[in-house]
Amino acid sequence: MKISILLPYKENFSPNYPGAVSIFLNSVIKKSKFKRNITVYGSTDFKKRYNIKYKNINISKKILGIGSQTSKYINKFINLEAKKPSDILEIHNRPIYVQLLPSSKTKKVLYFHNDPLSMNGSKTVNERVNLITLCSKIIFNSEWSKTRFLSKLDEIYIKSPKLTIIRQSADKQKVYLKKKEKVITFVGKLNKAKGYDVFGEAIIDILDKYKDWKAIVIGDEEREKIEFNHNRLKILGFKKHNEVIKIFKKSSISVVCSRWEEPFGRTSLESSSCGCAVIITNRGGLPETITNGIILNKLSKKNVFHAVSNLIKNKNYRTQLQKLSLQNFNLTHLNASMQIDSYRNEILNQSRLLTSGKEKLKILHVTNFNERHNGRLFYNTGKRINNGFVRLNHSVLEFSDRDIVSYYRKINDLDGSKKLNSKLIEVISNYLPDLIVFGHADLIKRETLQFIKKTYPNIKFCQWFLDRMDSKWIKNLNRFRHKLDLMDANFCTSDPKNLNLKKDKPIFYLPNPVDESFEKLKNDQNSYLNNDVFFAMSHGVHRGVLKKGKFDEREIFIERLKKLTPNIKYDLYGMEAHQPVWADNFINKISNSKMGLNLSQGKAVKYYSSDRFAQLIGNGLLVLVDEKTKFKNFLNNKEIVTYKNINDLANKIIKFNNNDRLRKKIAKRGREKYHKFFNSKIIAEYIINKTLSIKTKKYFWEKKL
Repeated sequence: MKISILLPYKENFSPNYPGAVSIFLNSVIKKSKFKRNITVYGSTDFKKRYNIKYKNINISKKILGIGSQTSKYINKFINLEAKKPSDILEIHNRPIYVQLLPSSKTKKVLYFHNDPLSMNGSKTVNERVNLITLCSKIIFNSEWSKTRFLSKLDEIYIKSPKLTIIRQSADKQKVYLKKKEKVITFVGKLNKAKGYDVFGEAIIDILDKYKDWKAIVIGDEEREKIEFNHNRLKILGFKKHNEVIKIFKKSSISVVCSRWEEPFGRTSLESSSCGCAVIITNRGGLPETITNGIILNKLSKKNVFHAVSNLIKNKNYRTQLQKLSLQNFNLTHLNASMQIDSYRNEILNQSRLLTSGKEKLKILHVTNFNERHNGRLFYNTGKRINNGFVRLNHSVLEFSDRDIVSYYRKINDLDGSKKLNSKLIEVISNYLPDLIVFGHADLIKRETLQFIKKTYPNIKFCQWFLDRMDSKWIKNLNRFRHKLDLMDANFCTSDPKNLNLKKDKPIFYLPNPVDESFEKLKNDQNSYLNNDVFFAMSHGVHRGVLKKGKFDEREIFIERLKKLTPNIKYDLYGMEAHQPVWADNFINKISNSKMGLNLSQGKAVKYYSSDRFAQLIGNGLLVLVDEKTKFKNFLNNKEIVTYKNINDLANKIIKFNNNDRLRKKIAKRGREKYHKFFNSKIIAEYIINKTLSIKTKKYFWEKKL
């Protein structure tokens, strides 16, 4: 395992004149459990470097040919990476580097140490959206920096799990507060942005008024010349980091009065860790650097003077702030390193955890749960699969797509699909599923799925499809094919080999499941049933009644069958002026029949059946099914009855009607076997395992395919 850290060009990863990024990295890498796996890449002229594995990227200082130093720096890094690609690449403070790097399996993490809106590669909305797509994580040093990054972005990004705050850190120093000296410090660039002009004016008046106090200024600035002189004001210029810490440890008061919006502020952080009474301005991320201190809402000479003077005059208040600064300081290198290692573990182990089969998943199930039909279509396959997920103890959120489009239709959104797709994205941003399961979710657009996959690359997708897809039902085949390539796995109740589809992604056969809470009848144990054969069909499922003028060729088959079996009592629905039956009415009807005819539309095809098959066999009816369905590959003649043609079917109906003992025996075996091998829990487990590529022993039906 390899972790690479790419520094900004010319960042000095050296104790000699280090930047804030280098100071931070040197400290947290030493605390990391991955420290032996980390290599830092940078470009510096200093020969002395921090004692961390480091590779210097040397590029010619002369401009040779076309291309900036940045592109040359990145290109050389790309060549180094090509030899042994990293598992994780952490890029610090240069969003433009992310844009320049090629796509690869390496997980990219971007750190922002400055205002994202001021940096090349993250100024525009499109650039920031692209960064979210390209990166596995984006780390901000403050809530303020994150808020800046999210400026004008859609709400979906606000909740993105990719965006994380890990504040910069410091060592919590051992300080004896009683040994603190009467020293006021200012550390930073000596310019107006840092408020040095205001500090200088205020500190001269402070030193004039309080004769036993002195001030120390550390820093320099070549571009601005702001000069103050006083015999108790020492201006030390640039000092090494360890020397700065020594001065903070003896100082009583630290002033960080920035005028500009500081993304974080290392000076206030470190002076707080050294037990100083800290005065800061309410700018940018500065308030996030301290737990206790004085925050100035407005920068002025008067306010700085008053805050310092108040601390000098009120020793108890000053001592209390110093004590609380130390006591409550929690932005330590160890804590920061643990947070960094945590996201590294998450990135490295996410797919590993999912494919272990041991994790409890968050599953978003997108299908028609038929809420708007008031329970009429409750007993459906979507509910059965959903019950299976729940019985496996996974967290399951139902997303009923057809209900949503029904509720949200408007003039500018006639089919409700705009609202449906935006709502799905919002739900995902809140729930953050591991797996999204789609069932006949035709109004979910490809563009929506592509957006989700880019924004949440760790989410797995699959779809299940129940309708037949042979030559007469090409429309169904196209519905299934439409999202095929975007899924990690696809499931259908037809034999995948007969679909003639290009398999960009795997397609698996899905048996119709039974559910122990739905299929509760045991007709095979009842000798006193009023009807011999039950058959129901419908071409108006969502209407609840048959479509006018619609003819189903199965009616001809049933009329011929009745003539061949004049003494058999049929219970028929969806024909002969009998409307279809649903929900508990359906259960009540089949509870009075010995046999159930499973007759699908069109010619019988291999392995296909509607979910009626599961309802019939699961409730203990003796199932009669065309042998061309090849269901005898799963259930033998001691468990179901297959027929060759209508005459064979008629003879077998008469046979089993006259032999109730044999009817019950076969029906019982069929019911028990189907509940054992094709129940909703097993089917749900099968869907999960295939989608996540979890290796298991072959399922019962897989052995027969």
